[in-house]
Amino acid sequence: MVRLNLKRRAREEQRNGDLSGRLITLHDPSNPASEAYRTLRTGLLYAVVDAPPRVISLTSPGPTEGKSTVCANLGVVLAQANKSTLLIDGDLRRPSLHAIFSLRNINGLVNAITGERGLQEVLSEPLPNLKVCPSGPVPPNPAELLSSNRFSALVEEARETFDYVLIDSPPVEPVADPLILATQADGVLVVLDGQRTRKGSLRKALHDLRSVKANVLGTVMNNFDGGRGGYAYHQGYTR
Repeated sequence: MVRLNLKRRAREEQRNGDLSGRLITLHDPSNPASEAYRTLRTGLLYAVVDAPPRVISLTSPGPTEGKSTVCANLGVVLAQANKSTLLIDGDLRRPSLHAIFSLRNINGLVNAITGERGLQEVLSEPLPNLKVCPSGPVPPNPAELLSSNRFSALVEEARETFDYVLIDSPPVEPVADPLILATQADGVLVVLDGQRTRKGSLRKALHDLRSVKANVLGTVMNNFDGGRGGYAYHQGYTR
């Protein structure tokens, strides 16, 4: 476990709108936090030897717990391992993956779901082996779009094209979107903030995910202030 102060950086980025500093695996690969992400990658690659999860949804019990940052950095380390990886910004209410990778967010997932664009048309490639599907314009009906047959078809298209597909989902509270996305994924990672997430919130999030028969792979704890602190992957914590 390593300590990574995400909160101060997040406040600074919020003021200037630049979230690219969150890509520690890209800008500082020798940092202990980057090694923690590589450990998480290894855990996923060998989670189930015969059929490792390839479409993975990342969510959190509540907002501002670091799920988008974890999603982005996990995507980077998968790409660095020569795994073709697609990041999908499924947080149609408060998207941020485009800002983390300094991309435009004019066309994206929403346009692909509505049929205005094909999936390949809305993808950007910020790094070798890594493509990003931004959210596109914020729609009035996110849950309806994500529960559509068209979205299911897009996920299957992505599964056939990429080694790994990571979906940045909204927090479990208070909307249904992450539960819908969880049913489209092979597994779910729950990201929590070691300083802010309450046990009751985590228990409720896990209960809600399992109520839709989501495969909860484990939890990723960031901002962890204990021992050496910081970032940790707990595969058995949620069992």
